[in-house]
Amino acid sequence: SLTSTPDGAQRVAWGPVWRKARDWFTNKVKNELGLSVRRDSAGNNWVTLPGESPNGLIIGSHLDSVPNGGWLDGCFGVITGLGAIRRQRAAGKPRMTIHLVDWADEEGARFGRSLVGSSAAGGSLKPDKELMHLVDRSGTKLPDAMKENGIDIKTIMRAREELKAVGGRAYLELHIEQGPVLEKMKRSTGVVLGTFGVERHMIRFTGQAAHSGSTPIPMRRDSFLAAAEFALACRQIGLKMCGPTPETRVVSTCGVVKVEPCIVTAVPGVCEISLDQRALSARVLARMNAAARTASRVAAKKNNVNVEWKTLWQIEPRPFDKRLLQLCEESVREVTGIAPRLPSGPLHDAAEMVPHMPTVMMFASSSRGLSHCKEEATPPAHLDKTICSFFRLVDRVLADHGR
Repeated sequence: SLTSTPDGAQRVAWGPVWRKARDWFTNKVKNELGLSVRRDSAGNNWVTLPGESPNGLIIGSHLDSVPNGGWLDGCFGVITGLGAIRRQRAAGKPRMTIHLVDWADEEGARFGRSLVGSSAAGGSLKPDKELMHLVDRSGTKLPDAMKENGIDIKTIMRAREELKAVGGRAYLELHIEQGPVLEKMKRSTGVVLGTFGVERHMIRFTGQAAHSGSTPIPMRRDSFLAAAEFALACRQIGLKMCGPTPETRVVSTCGVVKVEPCIVTAVPGVCEISLDQRALSARVLARMNAAARTASRVAAKKNNVNVEWKTLWQIEPRPFDKRLLQLCEESVREVTGIAPRLPSGPLHDAAEMVPHMPTVMMFASSSRGLSHCKEEATPPAHLDKTICSFFRLVDRVLADHGR
């Protein structure tokens, strides 16, 4: 109600509505729990509940949203994490120090680079290469937007040392699924195996623009037809390599198509098409990408055009910790009776924590699989079961890792 319009949530990172949401959160932490919020060099907000051990249990998610987004995406995890701290504080001093982090700019909705705060803390971010040149639709530069929020892009990587100082021994993240799998299974809560690896590329087919009325079809060098055949081939590659279990599920998407000269009376001379391939297995992902490259060459040759590939982004699969998966499964089963496992197709901040500490995620089902839109929802009964499951997971991790 504070940060939404009739079109949905508007908590876009680095903007005024996002700051309003964070101010609300800071006041809630201070007034209800008597705790303070610390901001690190990357703009991530940290809440700390001291425990018997300085070893840290980190609970994380994000308050930022996409434009016209949903009410649960990201903030469900932050608010549930706050509930976990409230619960542990009421029970006495926890066995481990508990940290709740609201990661900055998880969505990347305004400037196009996702996981900004967590990748700075994780050390994988390259600010000069990945951030300095970014500009939003209004012409604002990302370094200037960060400066408006008190963040110096030149010192953002200090967040890596600040994360090390926390002494994290485990990282937990709660999120909505953002897909239809759990709802189709008629389950409220799922155990997340890991985040998909991603191969993201832009493929450019170059032929020859020509008059659509005077150029016989067999004599054309139609770049769009090559791209269309390539897209259909990528779909078949995804279907062929998708296995029968959650661990072997893959996806393949062509989401952007740009045609030149893009007029009704011309054969397309140039066509750019994006490809986004995801899998939990690095070996399978490599096979998918190799098959797509072969398919692009076949489509280019068939239509007498040239083809070039440009890599947009890559990240390897990030499987979660086996022990934490077991504890997560036990917690979900205790509440719901069954603990389905599934991979995460979307990326999350948890992926940036995997190289540094044991990590796991838990999902709540999403109504109709919808997210990043105002229709995003989860039935309250499913939210309740997931929250209860997550609280039990926190209990188990404190007992298991706080010895």
